[in-house]
Amino acid sequence: MHFADFLAGSIAGACGVAVGYPLDTVKLHGFFKGMAVPVTTLSMTSSVVFGTYRNCLQCFSQIHGPGAPNTALDIFLAGMAGGVAQISVMSPGDIVKVRLQCQTERKRSGFNSPKPKYSGPIHCLLTIAKEEGILGLYKGALPLAFRDGPSFATYFLTYNTLCSKLTPPGQKEPELAAVLFAGGVAGIAGWSVGTPMDVIKARLQMDGVREQKRYRGLVHCVTETVRNEGPAVFFKSLGINCLRAFPVNMVVFAVYEITVRILRSASVDQLS
Repeated sequence: MHFADFLAGSIAGACGVAVGYPLDTVKLHGFFKGMAVPVTTLSMTSSVVFGTYRNCLQCFSQIHGPGAPNTALDIFLAGMAGGVAQISVMSPGDIVKVRLQCQTERKRSGFNSPKPKYSGPIHCLLTIAKEEGILGLYKGALPLAFRDGPSFATYFLTYNTLCSKLTPPGQKEPELAAVLFAGGVAGIAGWSVGTPMDVIKARLQMDGVREQKRYRGLVHCVTETVRNEGPAVFFKSLGINCLRAFPVNMVVFAVYEITVRILRSASVDQLS
C-alpha cells in the first residue's frame, strides 16, 4: 500500500484550502467564515482522495501484470473511487461550511434575526447532530457522491493526460511548470463536471433551515429547480468555481508531487 500518497494528499489539501477558501466564499460574501472545520476535514479528504486513487491504480497495475502501465480507464475509475471514498469524511465539514456561509449571507443582506443560530463551526456541528441526528451531518451526501465521483474521475484523467503530453520522451516525471499547468486545467475540468450537482447539494443542505422544507429528495430537487429556474441555474456559479479551481489545484498538485517525491526518496534512502 502507498502510504506516502495519503500524507502527501493531506498536506496538499491543506495548502489548497488556504489558497481557495476566500474565493470559494465570494459567492456567499463571507470570506473566512466557517474555515476552521473545512481546513481540517478537507486536509483529511484530500488524503483519502489521493491515497485511494494511488492504491486503486496499484491494484489495476497488478491486474494487468507486472510493469504494465495504467490505462486511461484505470485512471478514470481510480479517480472516481477516490472521489466517492472521501464523502464519509467530507460531508460533515461541508455542511457546516454551507450553513455558516449562508448565515453570514443573511446577516449581510439585512435579514432580521435576533442572533445567529450558530456561534461557530463546532457549535454548528453539534447543533446539527442534536437537532437533525448524525444523519443530518450527511445531508447532501448523495449529491456529493454524484458530484465528486465523476468530477475526480475527470480531474485525475485530465491531469495525467496533460502531464503525459508535456513530459519529454524518456523523462519519468513531469517538470514543475507542467505540474502547475496540468493541475490548474484539471481543476477547471473537474468543476465543469461537478458544478451542476454542487448547486443541488447546497440546496439540499440548506433545505428546511431558513424556511419550510421544499424538497423530498435529490430527484425532486433537480426537477423543481429546473421547473422554477431553468437549467441555466446549474451553471450560475461555474465562473467563480473555475476561477478558484485553477490556482487551488496548481498548488494542490505541486505540493502533492513535491511531497510524495520527498517521501519516496527518503524511503528509498532508508532501505539502501
